Amino acid sequence: MKNNIIKDKVLKGLQLTHERLIKTKKARNFNLVISQNGQIVKIHGKDLSKYEASKK
Repeated sequence: MKNNIIKDKVLKGLQLTHERLIKTKKARNFNLVISQNGQIVKIHGKDLSKYEASKK
């Protein structure tokens, strides 16, 4: 039971961190570098909205 609570808190924290990272990259128009299918991909800040929409 206690492990589930900790796990939920960690996951919520990771989600919040991810959202803040995307928001910052968009606002400053910085590149976001990710690994996708074993390949390194750079996404420009102005293109992040399009990328997020395609992932949903």
